[in-house]
Amino acid sequence: MNPMKTAIVTGAGSGIGRASAVALARDGWSVVLAGRRAETLAATAALVPPEASVLCVPADVTDEDSVRTLFEKTVDHFGRVDLLFNNVGVGSPPVPLEEFSLEKWRKIVDVNLTGAFLCLREAFRVMKSQTPRGGRIINNGSISAHVPRLRSGPYTATKHAISGLTKSAALDGREFDIACGQIDIGNAATDMTAKMNEGVLQADGRIAVEPTIDVDCVARAVVYMAGLPLEANVLFMTVMATKMPYVGRG
Repeated sequence: MNPMKTAIVTGAGSGIGRASAVALARDGWSVVLAGRRAETLAATAALVPPEASVLCVPADVTDEDSVRTLFEKTVDHFGRVDLLFNNVGVGSPPVPLEEFSLEKWRKIVDVNLTGAFLCLREAFRVMKSQTPRGGRIINNGSISAHVPRLRSGPYTATKHAISGLTKSAALDGREFDIACGQIDIGNAATDMTAKMNEGVLQADGRIAVEPTIDVDCVARAVVYMAGLPLEANVLFMTVMATKMPYVGRG
């Protein structure tokens, strides 16, 4: 691929974001690592090949000015944005809906949905105006964008909303050579899914250990989606542990 292409990865300080940023750098991309904590971004940067071009930009995706600054610094440093991996997200505690506080609801919506929108909006602004025009956006959805877990209403709602945002952006981006797709991930082995080793609440009330997959499997899928020419798009991709209780009745 063209080594001059530039990617922004949000949530790059850990988990799927870290693995994907490192994989993109190894594939020849210039990578901007975005996240709230400078120290975790630096730890990710230390994992990329020494010849790779990497820029760390601490950013809060829920803050409009912070997101704008992230894209401005990227353009100032690399000249353009060819890829946004809209990855950052938070889970919700398994609390009954009637006990879920408005404060926690707003926090999850702010990060998972509003944060994704703010980054996507800024990507559109840059990609429409740069030369050559266009670029690609990959939104991190979830298996929850298709089926919920018990007591996951706020998280599930945001991931269904991301699917709608992906479809809308894919449509709106056509005339500007902006391709937008979504990756829905099931049980990648990260800190967020570590509890699955102890068992997860199932739809029938049981607690069961669920299989996970190495996070590098997800990173490889992101690199594949990112590497397509702009006339081709993976609108939705599901990457999941083969034996996880998703298809059928588990």
